[in-house]
Amino acid sequence: MYRQALLAAALFTGAAEPSPSTGRIEGTVRDSAGVPVANAQVIVVSRPWTAMSDSLGRFRLADIPAGRYTIQVSAIGYGRREVTGVSVTAGATTRLDLTLKPSTADEVVAQTGVAKRAEADWREMSRMVPTQGAAANGLPYPAAEPMNTENYAVIEESRFLPAGTNPRSTFSIDVDAASYTNVRRFLTAGQRPPKDAVRIEELLNYFRYDYPEPEGKDRFSVTTDLAVAPWAPEHRLLRIGIKGRSLRTESVPPSNLVFLLDVSGSMQPPNKLPLVKQAFRLLVQELRPQDRVAIVVYAGAAGLVLPSTPGSDKATILAALDRLEAGGSTAGGAGLRLAYEMARQHYEQKGNNRVILATDGDFNVGESSDAAMVRLIEERRDQGIFLTVLGFGTGNLKDSRMEQIADKGNGHYAYVDNLNEARRVFVREFAGTLVTIAKDVKIQVEFNPAKVAAYRLVGYENRALRNEDFADDRKDAGELGAGHTVTALYEIVPVGVSLEGTGGDLDDLKYQTVRPRSGVESDEWLTVQLRYKEPDGTTSRLLTHPVLVRRPAAEPTGDFRFAAAVAAFGLVLRESEYRGTATLDQVLQLARGAEGRDADGERAEFVRLVESARSLSGMEGEEGGL
Repeated sequence: MYRQALLAAALFTGAAEPSPSTGRIEGTVRDSAGVPVANAQVIVVSRPWTAMSDSLGRFRLADIPAGRYTIQVSAIGYGRREVTGVSVTAGATTRLDLTLKPSTADEVVAQTGVAKRAEADWREMSRMVPTQGAAANGLPYPAAEPMNTENYAVIEESRFLPAGTNPRSTFSIDVDAASYTNVRRFLTAGQRPPKDAVRIEELLNYFRYDYPEPEGKDRFSVTTDLAVAPWAPEHRLLRIGIKGRSLRTESVPPSNLVFLLDVSGSMQPPNKLPLVKQAFRLLVQELRPQDRVAIVVYAGAAGLVLPSTPGSDKATILAALDRLEAGGSTAGGAGLRLAYEMARQHYEQKGNNRVILATDGDFNVGESSDAAMVRLIEERRDQGIFLTVLGFGTGNLKDSRMEQIADKGNGHYAYVDNLNEARRVFVREFAGTLVTIAKDVKIQVEFNPAKVAAYRLVGYENRALRNEDFADDRKDAGELGAGHTVTALYEIVPVGVSLEGTGGDLDDLKYQTVRPRSGVESDEWLTVQLRYKEPDGTTSRLLTHPVLVRRPAAEPTGDFRFAAAVAAFGLVLRESEYRGTATLDQVLQLARGAEGRDADGERAEFVRLVESARSLSGMEGEEGGL
């Protein structure tokens, strides 16, 4: 049975005095017999402030500007009550004790019916997905729920396109790496990951490559190279690499952060809320005096656990984290609204304003639709408050939803499967995780049909853009953090090479033959163009980078070879129709020759992961490598 941790309990332990500029409302919720009512939702009507009563009926609404408000309280089994004209004074606490009467029989039946229908729908959906137990968790304890409700967006692989009739390819960059750690979690637990959990661009971009630092005032450098495609030797593999300017921690602008933490009942297992607390402790240790942190939590309702606090007061921040426990349902939408309001109140004009959401993704109570949540995130993004999303745990992971809201919030999405991954996100990549140096970064590649017969973008299926979106500054695209690298690969069929094995997508035109206007005698195979905006800008800048080929292609080496190995691994895991000769043995051969300096051991870990995949039952000896 889930413990009655509940938000307000955390609020009452060691709480600070009211801010001189705001006040608070606190009190108790009891029934007509004087018995405390737990899990009662207390909200300020038409405002983003909400709290939930603890097991003693106590609640607190903090950081409320002075004024008069209407307070509404409700709980399952009780009638709703409103109190108008509640006065809040800056620097003071307003006492408000509330009494609820039991609901009528009709109200109880209605409430119970809604709950039962929701539970029935959830259980019906759960039966569609195989059950995962202790092995699936990768931990020595049984799953909190015996059913798995994880879901992933369907990926339709990019196909080969003829350069003569489709010379341009456009996409948004993606620095997310959640898919790699999620795939690692499945393989480590002895399971084959679902095909749609494998996003090749996120496998590629989990690793950092040795691209040059930007020169002068440039925000990032661009690297391109061409080699033989290992899984299709007659084809060529184009690599496009971007490296964002690195920042030392002391150079990072002041950060106004809000930790938005899911403390619902599904977050109880050790790889969920306990790991969240450990992870965020690592981030707190990286904070400087000029940084600020507020902590918002949500379960059946949202609450403010810690008002915005300077990074120098680490003891207070850590104590607030330590008090958190899991219990209740999940009001994700209410939590987002409250977190954004806290970020707005302490907005840092020349700094980094960001909400960091940590959850298993189970938003089952709150906003009426995903669309409403996305609109809220987009509005706050346009006001300069970005969103980072961190996924934790197994069984409830709503991967597609979490990736979507991170993309809409000008942030990135990571999956944290262990404390080492938390250290990577919050310590080793501290600046890149928190500081955006370029936004709405788009890439458009124009292929010379005199040299390129056909091409295919490897991965980035959910980042594809229309060609006309490239120059449209209203179109949202990906963000680049300080020190981040982005890698994209194209598989190219040179002119004169057979189109066999390209999926049958390249039928000849019936009525005309397309001839290139120019470029027949040129060494240019293609031109890479990039557009990006300053973090607070509205107009994009254009960079152009032609790619010339003057010598026969060779096998990829060094970093390029390792990137090819990672891409081949993704093709095999997805059982891609374009995987050609790729096998796990080939992946190992490529990766073992390209581990390089590998200071953090991530490439060596990749080799071990491929070896684990090869040893799994049913994943060895099949055609194509699985």
